[in-house]
Parts: sequence; C-alpha cells; structure tokens
Amino acid sequence: MRIESRTVPAQHIAVMKATLDREELGSWIPAAFDRVVAYLRAIGIAPRGMPVARYHLLPDHRFDVEVGFPVDAPVAGDEHVEPSVLPGGRVVVAWHIGPYERLGETYEAVDEWLKAQDGVRTGDAWEVYHDPPTDDPQFWRTEVVQPFTPAAVVPHDPVAST
Repeated sequence: MRIESRTVPAQHIAVMKATLDREELGSWIPAAFDRVVAYLRAIGIAPRGMPVARYHLLPDHRFDVEVGFPVDAPVAGDEHVEPSVLPGGRVVVAWHIGPYERLGETYEAVDEWLKAQDGVRTGDAWEVYHDPPTDDPQFWRTEVVQPFTPAAVVPHDPVAST
C-alpha cells in the first residue's frame, strides 16, 4: 500500500448529506452520486474530479455522510444538493486497491502512519473513488485522504546542547 503526505488546496464540492447506519451506506451512496450528477448537469456544470465521500462517525455508531463531486465554485444547491468544501492543508493519502469492504485496513494503515509520524488527525477523512464499482472489485482504486497536523518540530537550542 502506498502512503504519502502532501499539502492540498481547499476544494469546493457539490454534495448530498445524510445521517445513516453502516448498512444503509451501500444503497444510499450510489443514488446520491447520481442525484448530484443530475443536478450539476441541470445547471450546466461539469464535475472537476472523481466522486468523493466524507464520513463523520457519530457516538451512536451512525455516520454523517456527504457524497458528491469537486466543482470550481460553490453551487447554489437545491432541496437535495448543497455546497461543501474539503479542507486544504496537510493530508496523508493512502491508496486502497480492492473491495470497499476492506477499506478498514487502509484506515488502520493511515492510523499507523500517523502514530509513527506523531501526527494528529485534524478533521474527518474522505475517500476519492477512481473506479466505478463495476467489474472485478479486487482492482477498485480508492484514495483515503486524512487531514492531519505533523509532529511539532522542536527548535534546536545550541546553548542547551553544550
């Protein structure tokens, strides 16, 4: 698995939001993507990247979810679609190859990387889906993107080291 750190700019996205149980995600997400695409098509805007989903785990083990597509500027929205923003700044990115059911392994690898780097999560992760969920799921490519703060760099004090 490839894991890297990078700095990304903030990205406007057009999304649908919902609070869901884990079992509801599989059917709701594709329908939400379709609705966002239809909205963008209706207002004459093309997505500026791959589909994304952002999850916030709630204390009751449900998720606040937003799914959609990057766009160049905030959209006005309608009764289903609304504007949102993926934050800019430092992120750790891990590439997951395989079925979505095994994405937990990639999140664990991100946690291990953050621990090794003394990094701290600074918000919710999101996923970028590079392949539609068709054909063989063993080859589906998903980026897991986690905002983080790097370990504090301790300034060198030449007097203290003498």
